[in-house]
Amino acid sequence: MAHAALNRLVVDVADFPEPGIMFKDITPLLADHDGFTAVIEALAASGRDVDGNVVVDKVVGMEARGFILAAPVALALGAGFVPVRKAGKLPRESHAVSYALEYGQATLEMHRDAVAPGDRVLVVDDVLATGGTVRATRKLVELGGGTPVGVAVLMELSFLPGRDGIGDLPLTSLMTV
Repeated sequence: MAHAALNRLVVDVADFPEPGIMFKDITPLLADHDGFTAVIEALAASGRDVDGNVVVDKVVGMEARGFILAAPVALALGAGFVPVRKAGKLPRESHAVSYALEYGQATLEMHRDAVAPGDRVLVVDDVLATGGTVRATRKLVELGGGTPVGVAVLMELSFLPGRDGIGDLPLTSLMTV
């Protein structure tokens, strides 16, 4: 998808959720069938090799906007979808990883049986910012015995150190702001 089309469909909202924050609203993109389809196809390409063969068994998406992108990516790849949730949202035995936020701490969880030993996993989210969510999700995948093979995001915030947080994983970012 052309960068100009993404810029048109991802709308800046000033001072949301608090003053000084420029929020990137993806709902116009989601409402545009052609744009949404192009984004899903571009993200799904991260789960294929150069010959177009699927190289992942699972696609992991983080709560909440990551779910919106990761589930259709999993369908496009013929892979399973695994939700990573905030603490206390999953009904069965889960792995948990806590990580630091700018002010405080957060915990993410994934069902213990969601990723099987040896599963190759693509991590999909809407935004790569500080890298904390991706780093925690990578640990969850590894706790389940899976192997993270890449990270695919709609947008990367270049003014934050997100790339540092993903380590050696290949990164696909459809737009950089």
